Amino acid sequence: MQIELQNYIPKHAISRVNTLLEHDNLSVKIKKERKTRHGDYRQLPNGKHQITINANLNPYRFLITLIHEISHFEAFKTHGRHIKPHGIEWKRTFQYLMLPFINPDIFPEIVLPVLANHFKNPKASSDTDVKLALALKQFDTPNDKTYVFEVPMGHDFKLYNGKVFKMGRKRVKRFECVELQTGRIYLFNPNAEVELIKLD
Repeated sequence: MQIELQNYIPKHAISRVNTLLEHDNLSVKIKKERKTRHGDYRQLPNGKHQITINANLNPYRFLITLIHEISHFEAFKTHGRHIKPHGIEWKRTFQYLMLPFINPDIFPEIVLPVLANHFKNPKASSDTDVKLALALKQFDTPNDKTYVFEVPMGHDFKLYNGKVFKMGRKRVKRFECVELQTGRIYLFNPNAEVELIKLD
């Protein structure tokens, strides 16, 4: 297996992942945490292909992200460069590659039904599927972050980029929050991680 990937994914997934990565022109690199993405895929100028994955992901999120990015490579290889990044070719490839991993030897029982439902129509980011994001979150290393849906109405919170918001009302699925510096309204997914600002 390339680099130390076996340290990042569930052990019963290692053999199948090994098979998927048997391409001389495909490499995987582990990166420090990036706030805006879990991983990415790109073709390099020399014609080779590279996948990068954040090192801080729990094994289950890491595996999903890895298969997500391998699916980009496979869809590109099969259908060419003119397909949409997360179009139907990628979705079908992702479903096909992920299906063998959706079993209790690899994922906890509590995650399986949510994961199976997600893969009926996989999204560009698993984070936009609130139920899946919350199911996976319970296996993360504990931190001092709070979910937006847990923030009390009218309470201030801030993002990793330092911007401060005031909690507002819930729309159908997302929460309406006001950025204090500009007065602009932003919509947050319920599972967005934020830092509560303590009241004096």
